[in-house]
Parts: sequence; structure tokens; C-alpha cells
Amino acid sequence: MNDPDARVRDQVTGVILAGGKATRMGGVDKGLVPIKGRPMIAWVIDALRPQVADVLINANRSRDSYSEFGCPVVDDGDKDFRGPLAGMASGMRAARTPYIAVVPCDSPLIGEELVRRLYAAAQSSGSPIAAVHDGERLQPVFALLSCELLDDLAGYLDEGERKIDRWYARHGYERVDFSDVAESFANINAPDDKRAVEESLARRVRP
Repeated sequence: MNDPDARVRDQVTGVILAGGKATRMGGVDKGLVPIKGRPMIAWVIDALRPQVADVLINANRSRDSYSEFGCPVVDDGDKDFRGPLAGMASGMRAARTPYIAVVPCDSPLIGEELVRRLYAAAQSSGSPIAAVHDGERLQPVFALLSCELLDDLAGYLDEGERKIDRWYARHGYERVDFSDVAESFANINAPDDKRAVEESLARRVRP
């Protein structure tokens, strides 16, 4: 029997974005911050791995620590911390699949249907980019992107541009409604966010 989810997985590499400075977290490497006894990125890997062919970690610091999670680690090739788009470009260069699915390292609640739903929306619309909309706002760092966009994205970055929304708009991206699972996109940008996410994780793993 054909497995439609397997067909999607074969087309997509997961890229976890862990390349930022985390200034609102005091500069600590957010992916390595413990949450319920595990580094935050470990939760993200566990959620993403079943949905994709491979998982890459985009990180500009702590490469040795990130490599311990069993995923290839790719950096941006410079020390400028040019933001999520630079991480997406790095992921596209390293991927061996037609698409990448990007998620941030500080969102351990992502759902098991994230990639499938983004891929279905991209295929249905014909758009090279499908990004999450949580019912209230666009969540642009949760997205599926065609790797055919690499040259265009590299040129955009070389021009000094950094804004995700502006680059997405150039390609007529598809906004995908995830309002039914909006809580899946909660992230930890400040210490006060940690307690709420830990409580949500506790509810998920409770027998």
C-alpha cells in the first residue's frame, strides 16, 4: 500500500533554525536551554524527524554541542548573524531534497502534521513557499520552501536585505491556516515564556 506521508517525507528536508543571537534570552544559545529536563532543540527534533527525509540544524555557535544530537550542522558561512533567511539559504544548499521545511529551535510544540499540511498547500497552490498563519498573524519561520529559490534568496541577502515578509511576497507565497492548532507555534523568546511551554508539554506527555 502506498503511504502518502512517505511520499511527502522523501521530498522534504527539515531545517531547524538555531543561528540567531537570542538577545532577548540574554544571548544564551536558545536551542540548548533545558525545558523539562531536555535541551529545547531535542523536543523540536523529535517532532520534526518523523515528518521529513533528513533533519539539519542551522547554527552559528555551539556547533559541537548541536552535533551531539545526531543531525548535520550547517552554519551561514559568515559571522554577521543575518537572520532566518540566511539559515534558510544554508539549509537549501545542504539539502538533497526538492524542498526544505524550516522551524525555529525554540518551538517544541510543533504538531505532527505540520510538514504534510504545508506541502499539500504548496502543491495545491503551485507556490514555491507555504508559510503558517496561526489565525492571528503570519508565522514566517514555520514554512516550506522550494530549493529552486536558492539563487534568488542568495541574491536578496547579498543586496543587504533581511526581511522575510518582503522576500516571501516576491514569490506569491501561500498562507496556510493553522488556527486549529495555533498553540503549536508558541515559542520561547524570553524567560517568562518557558513556564507556559513547559506546562503545555506536560499536558501532552501525561498518560
